[in-house]
Amino acid sequence: MSGTTTAAAALRRRTAGAGANRWVVLVVLCVSLLLVAVDATVLHVAVPAVTEDLRPGAIELLWIVDVYPLVCASLLILFGTLGDRVGRRRVLLLGYALFGVASALAALAESAQVLIAARALLGVGGAMIMPATLSILRQVFPDRRERALAIGIWSAVAAVGAAVGPLLGGFLLEHFWWGSVFLVNIPLMLVSLPVGRLLLPESKGDGRGPWDVVGALMAAGGLFGVVLGVKRLGGGEPVASLLTLLPLVLGAALLAGFVRRQRRRAYPLVDLRMFRRAAFSTSVGCIVLAMLALVGLELIAAQYLQLVLGLSPLETGLRLLPLTFAAMGAGLAGARLLRRFGPRRTVCAGFCLTALAVLLLTAMGRADNTALLLSGFVLLGFGLETTLFGAYESMLSEAPPEQSGGAAAIGETSYQLGAGIGIALLGSVMNAAYSPGLTGGVPGVPSAASAAAGHSLGEAYDVAAQLGGPAGVALRRAAGDAFVHGLHVTLVVSAGLLLLGAVMALRLPRVMQCDAVPVPAPRDSVESQSRVSV
Repeated sequence: MSGTTTAAAALRRRTAGAGANRWVVLVVLCVSLLLVAVDATVLHVAVPAVTEDLRPGAIELLWIVDVYPLVCASLLILFGTLGDRVGRRRVLLLGYALFGVASALAALAESAQVLIAARALLGVGGAMIMPATLSILRQVFPDRRERALAIGIWSAVAAVGAAVGPLLGGFLLEHFWWGSVFLVNIPLMLVSLPVGRLLLPESKGDGRGPWDVVGALMAAGGLFGVVLGVKRLGGGEPVASLLTLLPLVLGAALLAGFVRRQRRRAYPLVDLRMFRRAAFSTSVGCIVLAMLALVGLELIAAQYLQLVLGLSPLETGLRLLPLTFAAMGAGLAGARLLRRFGPRRTVCAGFCLTALAVLLLTAMGRADNTALLLSGFVLLGFGLETTLFGAYESMLSEAPPEQSGGAAAIGETSYQLGAGIGIALLGSVMNAAYSPGLTGGVPGVPSAASAAAGHSLGEAYDVAAQLGGPAGVALRRAAGDAFVHGLHVTLVVSAGLLLLGAVMALRLPRVMQCDAVPVPAPRDSVESQSRVSV
């Protein structure tokens, strides 16, 4: 009898995340996430060095930067659901290995084509790692109170990674060549692979039915087309352009076919009935709206700090650090806020606080106001992270444990889509508000120069430098004023979207349900074998 009891206890510990070791598991998962988050932004500061060394064309340079998030976003559902079938730890460890190999290939690339291929492989590895970390976290923390704290730490690490990327890249470029921004991944992966194999528990879904290969490929192709089209719109490409419209239409058609296919299958790849749950569908919508506001604002804020205030890239990064520190604080405090106030009030308050921060920043002008920027960025970081944390936690808790990989993939895909749409939408609003201030003509400046300056602030400064004299000074001042006006309009639009998110968050549950989660019974080994079919 004692042997049976001991075996049952051991099974429960393995199923629920190895008991006390679950916090060690969280550390391993956070290191994984940190690596992927850093890699998403570390290349940004290395683009000039890559351009000087590899001499890529304009299209090649665009793909070097964009292929990683594009491939990663496209494959999240594929690998998230595959992990539910064949084992989440297995997919995560394979992602580690691929990420390390791709990092070495990128570091040693001698042509733009090789670097693009390596960045694409990094995107595949990232798509294997990201949903696996969140779905394993869902399994090893069955108690919602502890899971909320774990997700708060997880989201704080994501905020750190996004901020550390450019700073780490700048440090490495000062001492080494541009390939070092990729080479730094390899030692971390060499440590993560054996540690992950030793410490991470394996978990799967219920294993019922075959894995829908066709559905997975339809989801990947559809997301690839939609994200590519959205990125082109964000880059200023016209909507009527064939290379923008065609990916959007084909991607939307594939996604519509994917949804129809999943509804008809007895064992769907993604159980779309999750979206019938108000908390799940609302959480996904909140993630999209929060990212839509954040990414567009970050892009515009970076331009304002560098081009209007004249700060260096390093000074710009340091000015944005308070936003990151505030986001870290919100992630660490999020579990307590969620327990005390519940998902509805927590997410709604996060949106409202972010909207307040955005409206506060409309007081920015041509002069540097350090106190205003510090206050606005702190409120912005805390509010947005509170929103994202509450939405992620509610979404993951609403999903059935056997669908945690698919649910995590949906959350990460929403994150990526929101970011892409944010750049496209807020960038369009910014251009629409900025251009009329110059294309209408600037006194003392030739009309052709004014029209060219209306494309962007950077181009306006180039034209002003070519003109020189009083005309150049007048054009530069007019362009700065037009940009600040466009920034104010964009901030007001963003605040409106955030308030829409606050209204949407009213559909979330009022209180945080913390009922005990039963430990699933052991399955027969034959039934747990995953099958793959078309």
